[in-house]
Amino acid sequence: APPGYVGYEEGGQLTEAVRRRPFSIVLFDEIEKAHPDVFDILLQIMDDGRLTDSSGRTIDFRNAVIIMTSNIGGGFNRMGGLGFKLPGEGGEAEAHTASMMDELKHSFKPEFLNRVDEIVVFNQLTVEDIEKIVAILLKRVTREIEEEDMHLQFSLELVSYLARKGFNPEYGARPLLRLIQHEVENELSYRILEGEFKHGDTIVVTSDGEKVVFESALREAAPAE
Repeated sequence: APPGYVGYEEGGQLTEAVRRRPFSIVLFDEIEKAHPDVFDILLQIMDDGRLTDSSGRTIDFRNAVIIMTSNIGGGFNRMGGLGFKLPGEGGEAEAHTASMMDELKHSFKPEFLNRVDEIVVFNQLTVEDIEKIVAILLKRVTREIEEEDMHLQFSLELVSYLARKGFNPEYGARPLLRLIQHEVENELSYRILEGEFKHGDTIVVTSDGEKVVFESALREAAPAE
């Protein structure tokens, strides 16, 4: 803060955090939206490995890891069309990376990019990636239901159904969480409240390709309405 304003004698959020914890991971999300002064600060950190705060203290950044994310070039994924792609097919992965790097060079100054140790390009998610994400989210549901003394089993058909229905080329994997909450968690909660499943039951959750199907390990299938 400027002299005379509240917070003038306090250290900055960045310098104070690293001063207290030198071995830190610092994340700058969507760095392309940052003020030009932020890039000047980052250049000083990458050049000298240290930064001076408003109190005149020198903060050592040599043990900190700085990660910057950017959505620059994200439009290339949307331009690729709907559906899933296979990485490397027809040289698409290499062309995608080259396009991303060109976009970075147009958006950031050379002196900034030249000081970045590593640039990682994330290609469009494949169907295998989405299915892995679905499996991770379903494991969270399993842990929650086990607290109620019930057990869940998810079929591969369910994973495939949720991956296909929940993936959006523009928004990535974000809609998956809402889909699982709506079609699995909410529906399962209703059935438990109605007494369809009880403590000690093993609940099998699968799909017929059009909807989620719930069944007890000892009962017939009960499709979601």
